Amino acid sequence: MTQRLRNLGIVLAVIGIVFVVMGFYGYTQVQAGEASLQAFSKAQNIALTYDDNGNLVDRGKTEGAEAIKTLLTQDWGYPVKASELNPSDPLVNTPSEYMYQMATIAYHVLHGTQTIALAKDVEYNGQTYKAGTYEFDVDGRYWTGFDRQHPIEGLAREQAWTGTAHALIAELGVGTVTASTLQLASAVSAMTLAIGAAFLVLGGGLVWAIRGQAPEVTFTAS
Repeated sequence: MTQRLRNLGIVLAVIGIVFVVMGFYGYTQVQAGEASLQAFSKAQNIALTYDDNGNLVDRGKTEGAEAIKTLLTQDWGYPVKASELNPSDPLVNTPSEYMYQMATIAYHVLHGTQTIALAKDVEYNGQTYKAGTYEFDVDGRYWTGFDRQHPIEGLAREQAWTGTAHALIAELGVGTVTASTLQLASAVSAMTLAIGAAFLVLGGGLVWAIRGQAPEVTFTAS
């Protein structure tokens, strides 16, 4: 029995070592991914703006930043983590920062005004739109919220939701997913390390507990 327990302890310790190695490898990969994400954001100079009191500002105003956060947390339902919005590290490299930057672009598109110029009179649905210049309020319309056949709305949609706006939002979305995945991978690595340490302690403790015990003696009938 003593030998069996010793062998079991050795097996558990070996399993623990395997888990520790896997967890450590996962941790190093997470660190490499975070460093790459940091370098990418730094190269593009993507950073949030804070005032002297550490409050987020948009175009110099805290009210603008609050409106953007309202869009992000209420309209989009994203759970912003205050700890990820750090005025000491304004570089965009956390999920909440990426989502906030995405919401900033969307907010200004949604609340912008587009100048539409019609070169000639256009009739649509029984109404005639005279040649001239029109100011069109986007009024919270997303890409699918416009009547693309409308002579003014159709042009306003193209001017408001440009390819650049879509591309920036898509890029920031990738950053959000990447940063969130790295956080998840970090948690998995920590859990793997913890499991490995538990197996290692259990196995080593079992071997230590039976150390010095007399080996079993078996008798055979003559």
